[in-house]
Amino acid sequence: MAITTEMIKQLREATGAGILDCRKALENANGDYQKAIDFLREKGLATAAKRSDRKASEGVVELYNHGNGRVGVMVEVNCETDFVGRSEAFREFAHEIALQVAAASPVYIREEDIPQEVLDHEAAIATAKAREEGKPENILPRIVEGNLNKFKDEVVLLRQKYIRDEAITIQQLLNDTVLKTGENIVIRRFARWALGESTGE
Repeated sequence: MAITTEMIKQLREATGAGILDCRKALENANGDYQKAIDFLREKGLATAAKRSDRKASEGVVELYNHGNGRVGVMVEVNCETDFVGRSEAFREFAHEIALQVAAASPVYIREEDIPQEVLDHEAAIATAKAREEGKPENILPRIVEGNLNKFKDEVVLLRQKYIRDEAITIQQLLNDTVLKTGENIVIRRFARWALGESTGE
């Protein structure tokens, strides 16, 4: 199938990827638009992995409040250069992360941030519940693993489904932004406050 300039332009607008990358993706996908997007997403994953060891110390602290000040979020997102830090794609990503934190209340950024005792506690609860329901001992490990994965999907920001598009996770949104900006991007930290919520102190 012949790849037209219009097809490249459309893909570029949707993904923010470079012209050559868009052409290659379309050629690879034989002109199939959705497959080309998937190809760029996968490339984004590889690009993100390659760039992840580069120092990211520029960026933005994004503030967001929701429901007339009932929920407030502060998130720090870093990139490598001030130039990208000021770019629309990067600023938009930081804003989307703040929205995600406000809406989905994650507790951790990455899976490895979860303390082992929290995972042990969740595993113990899942085991006790499965036994109470009379599940056979030999399938308990599978049930526990399933419960732990569900727990991680709920509390880990990068594993959460993106609130605007449940077909992708925040990790995929991050990879797409790395592809668009060409820089390592790190969600450094976040804080979320809800009116009247106990701080646990």
